[in-house]
Amino acid sequence: MNIIKKITNGIIPKHIAIIMDGNGRWALERGENRFYGHKQGVKTVFKIVEAAMKIDVKYLTLFAFSRENWGRPKHEIKKILQLLSSTIKENEKHFLRNKIKLKTIGNINDLPTLSQKLINQVVNKTKNNNKITIYLALSYSSKNEIIEAVKKIIKEKKYLDTEIDEELISQNLQTYKCPDPELLIRTSGEKRISNFLLWQIAYSELYFSKKKWPDFDAEELYMAIFEYQKRERRFGKTTEQIEKK
Repeated sequence: MNIIKKITNGIIPKHIAIIMDGNGRWALERGENRFYGHKQGVKTVFKIVEAAMKIDVKYLTLFAFSRENWGRPKHEIKKILQLLSSTIKENEKHFLRNKIKLKTIGNINDLPTLSQKLINQVVNKTKNNNKITIYLALSYSSKNEIIEAVKKIIKEKKYLDTEIDEELISQNLQTYKCPDPELLIRTSGEKRISNFLLWQIAYSELYFSKKKWPDFDAEELYMAIFEYQKRERRFGKTTEQIEKK
C-alpha cells in the first residue's frame, strides 16, 4: 500500500484516540437492526488495531461506551455489553500472542458484574505486554474524570493552591503515564468531541471521517495520519519559533 510508504517517512503518532461512531445508523441504512452494526463494528476494531500495529502506533484509545450511552434502550445496552465482554474474553489468546496490552478508563464498576470480571481478567493477563496498549473507554465521561481527579487532590489535603497545576491534574487522571493523543479521529461525519478526553486532547489534531465506523478501514486510518503529518503543530508558538528549533 503506497500510503504506508508515505506515512512511514514522516512522524507516526504515538497515541491515537478514536470516537467510533455510526454503528447503528450504518446497520439501519442496510435494513438491519442496530445490533448488527455493533457486531460489524467489533470486526473493525480488530482491523484497526492490526493496522496501527503495522506502523508502530504505541497507544490506541477507543471510545467504546460513554456514560451518556446508559440512556439508550435497555435491551440495546445489554446486547452491547454482552458483545463487548464476550469478544474480549474470546480474543484473550490473540492479545497475548500479539503482545497487546488491554487497559480501561471510565467507571468499569457501572458494568454488569460478569462483564467486569471477564474484562478485568484479560486486563490482568495482558499487563506485561508491550507491543501496543489499547485503552477501552467504558462508561466514560471526561468531565467526570476531571471531577474525580480534583476530588482526589482535595482528599489528600496536602497541596497549597500554588502547587495545583497541570501536571498535578494530569497525575490524577486515569490516563496518567500515557502520552496525550497527538491525533483524535471521529467517524460517521459528526464533528464534535462528545465528552471524550477533554483534558488530554488540548493540543491534539482532529480528523473527522465521513465513513461510519463499520466502513472505517486501514486506508482511512493511514489517510488520517497522512493528513496529521501535513499539519504544523505549534502548541501556541509561531511558525518562526518552531523553525528555529
